[in-house]
Amino acid sequence: MGTVFSFDVRVAAESDTSRVQAALAAAVGSLHHADETFSTYREDSQLSRLSRGELSLGDCVPEMAEVLQGCEEAEAESEGWFTTRYAGGLDPTGLVKGWAVQRAVRMLASSGADAVCLNGGGDIQLYGGPWRVGVSDPLRPGGLATVIEAHRSLAVATSGPAERGCHILDPHTGRPPAAGIASMTVVCPGLTRADVRATAAYAMGDRARAWLEELPDTEGFAVTADGSTWQTSGFARHTAKLAA
Repeated sequence: MGTVFSFDVRVAAESDTSRVQAALAAAVGSLHHADETFSTYREDSQLSRLSRGELSLGDCVPEMAEVLQGCEEAEAESEGWFTTRYAGGLDPTGLVKGWAVQRAVRMLASSGADAVCLNGGGDIQLYGGPWRVGVSDPLRPGGLATVIEAHRSLAVATSGPAERGCHILDPHTGRPPAAGIASMTVVCPGLTRADVRATAAYAMGDRARAWLEELPDTEGFAVTADGSTWQTSGFARHTAKLAA
């Protein structure tokens, strides 16, 4: 998917590690399968062929319909701030990575792993715990803007231009969002939703805070272009208590 994935898997001494190892191999395979199926860069991917009209949805793997349905739901929820339609093409990759990571973590959890942290290019799905996740400061390379603590399943997704440059566009104008938010972090139980909500919230700019406050089981944290921060009303319950 054009980025780095890392696994941190914890297994109790009395657990059947062979099952977890087999699940890890299957999880890695599922990520490669997602890349091969949904890549917008591979001419032979099912997504590319579907977009060109060479395949019907019924000819694709069942995951294609699942992902596109999730994209439709995300577009409706965000009132169009998240969309798969760019320049006449079809691009669900704003949802695919989070969906693929969340699915891979489910494989490991069902195998008997006690705790899992899967980091896909900075977007993270956690299972079990405890875990601490540092959120990079987009204005201070190497610095942290905040630290999130989790003792159960939780997802952390961050959107912004700091790592990959400007790759999120305002779907209403086709241009980069108006300056205001340097990075937008969203926390909720699953990475499928956290990823699309972070993308939509970053694109929204000033509208993001009110929108995130309305979403169930979802909190947000933003670093603005001038270095200040804001957070939704329940975000503090996810932050780690750091020693002075």
